[in-house]
Amino acid sequence: MIKVGDTLPAATLMEFSEVEGNGCSIGPNPVDVAKASAGKTIALFALPGAFTPTCSAKHVPSYVDNFSELKAAGVDEIWCVSVNDAFVMGAWARDQKTGGKVRMLGDGSADFAKATGLTLDLSARGMGVRSNRYSMLVKDGKVAALNVEAPGKFEVSDGATLLAQAKG
Repeated sequence: MIKVGDTLPAATLMEFSEVEGNGCSIGPNPVDVAKASAGKTIALFALPGAFTPTCSAKHVPSYVDNFSELKAAGVDEIWCVSVNDAFVMGAWARDQKTGGKVRMLGDGSADFAKATGLTLDLSARGMGVRSNRYSMLVKDGKVAALNVEAPGKFEVSDGATLLAQAKG
């Protein structure tokens, strides 16, 4: 499992973006994790799935609500990573009103989740291999803080916890 001090794994996430006004979309677009995190401070949080109850009601809103404070604490970007395709992540972004605040990045084949060692096997529930729920503060591609949730919990990976770590 990835730990504090480790470099983020080499992976490509996918991002769906919309062009407002003309109904056309851009993407899905590849996001090279190493290039996109180089020289930046990233508040990264991952969760089991788009549109799932805790993820939609609590996890994503905790970062949207703390956006200004995270930016003031030196965070350049906020990333939400989930084992979903970019189109689902784009639809979820619209639903959660994350535009301009949280980058919704799809890890469709769970390559990033597997490379971090933070997978969650939900095959028995018909959901396959997913990402565990966690957050991390990433500085220049290296993990500076890591908060991994116990199964079924939402106690340490919220926006307020990562904000306190960013301020520290």
